[in-house]
This record gives sequence, C-alpha cells and structure tokens, in this order.
Amino acid sequence: MAPQASSMVGASRVNQTVPYGIRTPRWRSALSRNGPGYLFLLPWFVGFLGLTLGPALISLWLSLTDYNLLQAPNFVGLANYVRIATADGKFIASMQVTLLYVILSVPLKLVFALLVALALNRGIRGLPVYRAIFYLPSLLGSSVAIAVVWRQLFDGDGLVNVALWNLFGIEGPSWISNPDYSLYTLVVLAIWQFGSPMIIFLAGLRQIPTDMYEAASLDGASKLRMFFKITLPLLTPVIFFNAVVQTIDAFKAFTPAYVISSGTGGPINSTLFYTLYLYQEAFGFFRMGYAAALAWILVVIIALFTAFSFLSSRYWVHYDD
Repeated sequence: MAPQASSMVGASRVNQTVPYGIRTPRWRSALSRNGPGYLFLLPWFVGFLGLTLGPALISLWLSLTDYNLLQAPNFVGLANYVRIATADGKFIASMQVTLLYVILSVPLKLVFALLVALALNRGIRGLPVYRAIFYLPSLLGSSVAIAVVWRQLFDGDGLVNVALWNLFGIEGPSWISNPDYSLYTLVVLAIWQFGSPMIIFLAGLRQIPTDMYEAASLDGASKLRMFFKITLPLLTPVIFFNAVVQTIDAFKAFTPAYVISSGTGGPINSTLFYTLYLYQEAFGFFRMGYAAALAWILVVIIALFTAFSFLSSRYWVHYDD
C-alpha cells in the first residue's frame, strides 16, 4: 500500500505543477487529430449546405409565401397548404395518376428485372455483354430523346400500330392521345428501364450459396419450390432495396410525361404526373410559393412511404442474422 500511496502523491504534485491555463483545449486537440479528415470533408459540407440544406430551407419558407419571381415574397402562412387540401382539383387528379403509375410500374419492373436476372444467372456465355445491353435502357430511359422516340412509336401511325396491322390485322388506337391508354405507354417505358434493378438482383443471386440448392435437390425439391423456399427468402433484402429506390424514382418521374404530353399532362389529365403539375404551377403560372408547397407535400409522401417500408420490412425481409 505504501508504494501506491507515494505514487498517488507524486501524481497529485505533478498535476499541481501544471497550470490549468496552458492546457490544450479539447476541441483544439481533436482538431489537430482530425483536421485532415475535416479538410477532405469540406467540399461535401459546402455542397450540402449550399446545394441541399440551404435550398431546402428556402423552399420551405417560400411555401409559406405568395411569390411570382417578379415581386418580393408575400408571407401568407399556411394558405397554400389549405388551398391544396380544399380547393385544388388538379392536385387530386395528379396524385391519382402518380399513385396508379407507381402501383403499376414498380412491381412490373421488379418482376421483369428478377426474371431476366434469373435467366442471366444460369451461367450463359458473354454475360458481361448481356448485362451491358440490358443495363443500357436504364441510362437512356429518362432522356428527352428516348421520350420523343417513345411518342413516335405509340403515335396513331407509329411503329407499334404498323406492326399490329401487318402481323395481326389489328388497327390499334392512338395510344398517346387516347386517355384510356396514354398512361400505360409510360408504364411500359418504365418497365423497359429494368436494367438497374436487374443488375442488383443479379448481384444478390450470386451471393446465395450453391450448396443450399444442392441439399434441396438431394431432398427431392423441385425448381419452383427451391425458388420460393430458398431464392426469394434470401433475396428479400435486395427486393426491399430495389422496391424503395424504384418507388421513390417513380414518384419523381417527370421527363417522359412532359415530353409525351407536350407539357400539358393530357389527354384529360391522364398523364398529369405530380411533378409535371408542380412544374406547371412553378414555370407555367409563376406561382413559386404554391409550387414549393406542392414540393414539400411530395417530400412528406415519400418520407411516409419510406418509413412505412422500413417498419414493415421486419415482417418479410430476412437477413443472415
């Protein structure tokens, strides 16, 4: 005990001889240790504050104003949100079109992407070439050029109707100008852009151990049973990721509806996506404050969907642990 007591006394004397005023502050020592890391993160912080957080806060403030780009914003409180909820029929119409588009396009795209990924996972030759070919529509599908080509394909005298007449003798309608079919042409365009989820599905399939299939085959399980009992359960994290990402992208779809309908959302608002209606309010009628309120409602809708997806994932998404 005596040596311990003497060491404690010595340590206390050392602490007494070091004046408190010349000690290095905690923040300064942390900055000296982590300074290079903060320096490398500085461009990200500048971009986040200047291009993401700052504009978002300004948009939130503009949603509480009446602003037309020519005059100073006039604060109106929650008047824009009240009008959206009570007196805007086009808001309801655009939400119905967008929800129908999301409900149809996302599941069909994921199913088609999974089927193609299963076919490519069978070990065919030239797999990198096929992956590149199938991924190409995801890179080009949201461009203006592809939307123009799509409008020409599904026009009254377009290639689709020409093929229907020459092959089957069927006189097809004008898919773009008919409100009963116009939205479905955009759904087909969305399904055609299956390359991105397909690549992710293919990567998930490559991670499933082959010995599980071998054991199931020895037990007499069929291919269909192995798909539902092995492939799908082990692929649920990838399905969950693709579903969330593709649904958010579907809510934000804009270019195809704008180009195919020439910015009108017609015919009879059948392709009036929510983002297209937001664009019309902002740059067609210069109601920037009202458009900002519409944008924040879309943010809330996407956030609620994402939160619901994560809360429900515990019941159907299976991880290794």
